[in-house]
Amino acid sequence: MVSAHVPRLVIAAPSSGSGKTTVATGLMRAFADAGLAVSAHKVGPDYIDPGYHALATGRPGRNLDAYLCGPERVAPLFLHGAAGAELALVEGVMGLFDGASGQGELASTAHVAKLLRAPVVLVVDASSQSRSVAALVHGFASWDPEVRVAGVILNKVGSDRHEALLREALGGSGVPVLGALRRASDMDTPSRHLGLIPVAERRAEALDAVASQARRVREGCDLEALLALARSAPPLPDVPWSPPASVAPAARPVIAVAGGPAFTFSYAEHTELLTAAGADVAVFDPLRDEELPAGTSGLVIGGGFPEVYAPELSANEPLRAAVAALAASGAPVVAECAGLLYLSRSLDDRPMCGLLPTDARMSPRLTLGYREAVALTDSPLATAGTRVRGHEFHRTVTSPAAGPSPAWGFTHPERRLEGFASAHVHASYLHVHWAGAPGTAERLVAASAAVRA
Repeated sequence: MVSAHVPRLVIAAPSSGSGKTTVATGLMRAFADAGLAVSAHKVGPDYIDPGYHALATGRPGRNLDAYLCGPERVAPLFLHGAAGAELALVEGVMGLFDGASGQGELASTAHVAKLLRAPVVLVVDASSQSRSVAALVHGFASWDPEVRVAGVILNKVGSDRHEALLREALGGSGVPVLGALRRASDMDTPSRHLGLIPVAERRAEALDAVASQARRVREGCDLEALLALARSAPPLPDVPWSPPASVAPAARPVIAVAGGPAFTFSYAEHTELLTAAGADVAVFDPLRDEELPAGTSGLVIGGGFPEVYAPELSANEPLRAAVAALAASGAPVVAECAGLLYLSRSLDDRPMCGLLPTDARMSPRLTLGYREAVALTDSPLATAGTRVRGHEFHRTVTSPAAGPSPAWGFTHPERRLEGFASAHVHASYLHVHWAGAPGTAERLVAASAAVRA
């Protein structure tokens, strides 16, 4: 087996809110501006950060999730995404050692760093400490000897004097300081009820923010030392993942995939899997387009923020009618989270597509976490009895939460019925990474090809 050597770093933090997204994105852009081909990755199921990563690097942002895809696929998916790159930067999730609830290190940044044999750079919010930073870094560097915490970037430093105190404290820690960044409002990215506002909704402002992040990273970080550290990562013995090629249908079916500002949540591998299975993927914007792409015989509506754009989505009556007509024709329709809301009768009392016997509304409660589920009904996404691991992330509820033929029976961490399924429609809050659910794309493409035939 040929080893693959991709220079790489994992950008982690002691906790959420330390500034790792700002630092990671700034590093990506700074190295890209220096002429390197940079591959960007995000630990966990987050859809929003990879959009900023893609803006910084000019390459698709990709996720590495050991829970959704299995630990055995993390390195292969990394190598697939990093093909042709001269540097790969992996942004962590939450705190370095925080993983799937109650399952030890599974899906934590530390777990992924070990699977990738990658050095870790710890981004520390230094705004309310001086000498104590040494104890914090020592604890993270020594907690798990298999995790190589090889450098620190001090963030939110208040002054030259503050920086000097921090560097002095860390002088004997054995973990070098590779950067120090001052507090700066122009590096911030606005948030709302599910986190950062996606790039698709604020592209011009996002470009400015990423440029500011890169400028401050160049000013405050030792890019040469960081690149040398990345190049110290050993070769990986794994084989890059590739979407399995299927026997192509006689005529490639067109599968329409919702995009635009209202539907921004999608894993890059989903389109690759559909294409490899024999489909032509056509992206459309439900906010703007009044018709589905020509020849559509299958439909995927992923996650996003339809609640923010409910008036516009409702006002696009021609497209809502086209979606309903497509489903009535027997074409497969797969929807998750935002797609579930769009297919419902109403969202916050505004008419939607009316495919599902349920109504959706905003909720003050955030539903968030990994799930284990079993398919209860044959659908375009899965056969009954198929077991999957997925993720929920929403501040809406549907009433009822499940139809007469539920999409899923959740088995962990709680048991409940969820979603709506039939021979032609699958709609649910559950996000599933298709690279971790073999056969999903092939099933959808085959169903679409049957309609076209």
